[in-house]
Amino acid sequence: MIQTLMIKLAPNQEQHDSLLQTMERFNEACNYISALAFELKTANKIRLQKAIYRDIRGFGLSAQMAIRAISKVSEAYKRDRSIKPIFKPHSAMVYDQRILSWKGLDKVSILTLQGRQLIPIRIGAYQEARLDRKVRQTDLILSDGIFYLAVVVDAPEPMPDEPDSFLGIDLGIKNIAADSDGTLYSGATVSGLRKRHAKMRSKLQANGSKQAKRLLKKRSRKEKRFATNTNHIISKSVVAKAKDSGRGIALEDLKGIRDRISVRKAQRRQQHSWAFSQLRRFIEYKARLAGVVVKLVDPRNTSRTCPVCGCVDKHNRPSQSLFSCVLCHFSAMADTVAATNIGRRAIVNLPNISPAPGGVG
Repeated sequence: MIQTLMIKLAPNQEQHDSLLQTMERFNEACNYISALAFELKTANKIRLQKAIYRDIRGFGLSAQMAIRAISKVSEAYKRDRSIKPIFKPHSAMVYDQRILSWKGLDKVSILTLQGRQLIPIRIGAYQEARLDRKVRQTDLILSDGIFYLAVVVDAPEPMPDEPDSFLGIDLGIKNIAADSDGTLYSGATVSGLRKRHAKMRSKLQANGSKQAKRLLKKRSRKEKRFATNTNHIISKSVVAKAKDSGRGIALEDLKGIRDRISVRKAQRRQQHSWAFSQLRRFIEYKARLAGVVVKLVDPRNTSRTCPVCGCVDKHNRPSQSLFSCVLCHFSAMADTVAATNIGRRAIVNLPNISPAPGGVG
């Protein structure tokens, strides 16, 4: 599999301006190429290169930059040939080994319109340990005025053993996740922050001024970073626990779940505001890197099924947080019960257990 390492650049003001000008000129050239590709109805790189290469060199780009621009447009146009791709001035710029080279672990040599620039980088231990792998592609990215290199590298995948048991993971509203060992992940603290974010967002939306809209964009990025960081922390903890205990990970197959279920009005914001699909992706790719098996199971009735007697009844959930079986009177945290059923379902791969007499599935 491939992995993307984010590495922060630390240019001086002159280097920053040079990178910015190069990025803007590169994307200007991409839009020029895009117009021709759409006119000719072709995404063929060779044909585009023959038709437009000399014109692109007129933008001040080097030969290899021109080739990278043609390749970027070709790949974008292939995704949907019914529309003409449009590139923003600060869209990512693609580099390869001919126009970008690493100078140890503290500097990178990168080609700009003003020639080669030797720019310091800020690299963490995680990225440092993985930069010795084969680099597939490097993108120059501008985010909030800061330049980053998104380095795509090959990542080895250990061959996982088939586990005898699974750590079940239940994704929910009150707690973002709960596992079958009884551990709850990011409950009250994260919920409180999400409520404060929503309250502030509502005030800014009601204001409607230009400044409020700018603050909304800034806060939106902040919330996204917070959610991504939280999902990274949760997924890392889940995978580490499964790896250390020699278990696989069982997750609910939640494709289309938001269209299939209904919740109270007060819970709609919580249900739709968290990036559960991102959390699942994080768990899956971290598990692959760690050699941990991940299975997706049918989520139906996992929160209504008693793990002791198998009774399936909606009355087994007297409240959002509590599970209490109407048949055998087993009682526990509802999220933990759901996670336990998810973990067991990954082992036996059983269909839903039939409801008890008089119960509701």
